Amino acid sequence: MSSSSPKYERNLALLVAGAFFMEFLDGTILTTSIPVIARSLGVGAGRAGITITAYMLVLAVLIPLSGWVAERSGTRRVFISAIAVFTLGSLACALSGSLLELTAARMAQGVGGAMMVPVGRLAVLNSTPKERLVTAIAYLTWPALTAPVIAPLLGGVITTYSSWHWIFIINIPLGIVALVAAWYLVPTTGSRSGRPLDWTGFALVGIGLGLLAYAASEASAAHPDWSQITAEALAGAALTAGAIAHLRRVQNPLLEFSPLMTESFRIAHTAGSVFRLTVSAVPFLLPLMFELAFHWSPIRAGTLVLLLYLGNVGIKPLTTPLLRWFGFRAVMLAATASLAASLLLSAALTAHTPLLAIGVLMVFSGAARSVGFTAYNTVAFADVDQAAMNRANTLASTLQQLAAGFGIALGAVLLQAAEEFRSLETGVGAAAAGIDPYRFSFLALAALSVFAALATARASSQIGLAARPQRA
Repeated sequence: MSSSSPKYERNLALLVAGAFFMEFLDGTILTTSIPVIARSLGVGAGRAGITITAYMLVLAVLIPLSGWVAERSGTRRVFISAIAVFTLGSLACALSGSLLELTAARMAQGVGGAMMVPVGRLAVLNSTPKERLVTAIAYLTWPALTAPVIAPLLGGVITTYSSWHWIFIINIPLGIVALVAAWYLVPTTGSRSGRPLDWTGFALVGIGLGLLAYAASEASAAHPDWSQITAEALAGAALTAGAIAHLRRVQNPLLEFSPLMTESFRIAHTAGSVFRLTVSAVPFLLPLMFELAFHWSPIRAGTLVLLLYLGNVGIKPLTTPLLRWFGFRAVMLAATASLAASLLLSAALTAHTPLLAIGVLMVFSGAARSVGFTAYNTVAFADVDQAAMNRANTLASTLQQLAAGFGIALGAVLLQAAEEFRSLETGVGAAAAGIDPYRFSFLALAALSVFAALATARASSQIGLAARPQRA
């Protein structure tokens, strides 16, 4: 099969998307299954949360390193090695008999995941012409949209009718299939560059982002210590600011900010990051609202959230025609405005809202998520020169990982803030004023979406022209 044919590009994109799905689903299911795992290992759920935190820390530290590693060893070798490490890490997780063993195995998975996601996408970007980028990015987008949606229901089924070990066991055959496919499909690329590693930048970025990731993980815990989280976040922000200052002045920085000079890349990682932040918070908030506020069963809650996926899939055939007819700016603006509308409607939901109306809202929200993700992710690389693709991809992967990780933390912080305000003994309490924590959280997310829409509206009407699908 020719390495330049549309069929080859599709197969490569599907392979990388499958690897992404394995990684995203694993992490999302684990989040919902922590109480069961904690009981099995004889520890508290709070202590078992270290398995999630350790994984996030490894991602935060190593994803910025992925571009340099790909340059030194080539995308093919790194991607295949990453799949192997992630699969072996999954096996180690399934065989773990203690919290220490499981945490160490999760860190090994993190090493594989930190290389697998950005380097896999780089392989697709290097093999796909700009005019077919929309289709390729659409394949790479569905794992990030699908995994958080189906994970609550799938995690509940696995932990209810089987053992939590199957969360990791299912990765093993998937990983083996991905390894075989990658051996035949992933092209041999990479400059074998002798560019030295920016050790100072690596240390500053790693520690700074690691502290921010740790603070985000702690914020989403059951009983967060907000004074400690604030201190960690401030320290992480200070180190990250120092890292940015360092990266801007050295000759061979770990991360390069020059791609941000390109309008399409900048919009995708300013307005687009806010879009990802809000989208990541929604699958965290909805199951909690359905189960804790509405007192619905996990099965009913999981099924309703699963309808987001129906919207994701249903709109896919229209995504390319929409971009062809209206262009990237109009589509991104419409998707972001639709997301804001869905969040406003979510804030109005009650336990007495007809299930049909909730189902329609879930499908509508899923469609907005899908179109927005595809448009922002595609336009990010539409105007980036091929020679700068590795640098742009590394920066994009780092920023997107932060947005996804902080989305869940943002949802937790908004809920906690509303609860604290509600408990204040003021003249007119929040409860008397009708302030509900979930309503407050969805309204705040809607406001963020409006900000993203306004930022997108300022973009050029010709943004992403090189990747805009052409009329037949």
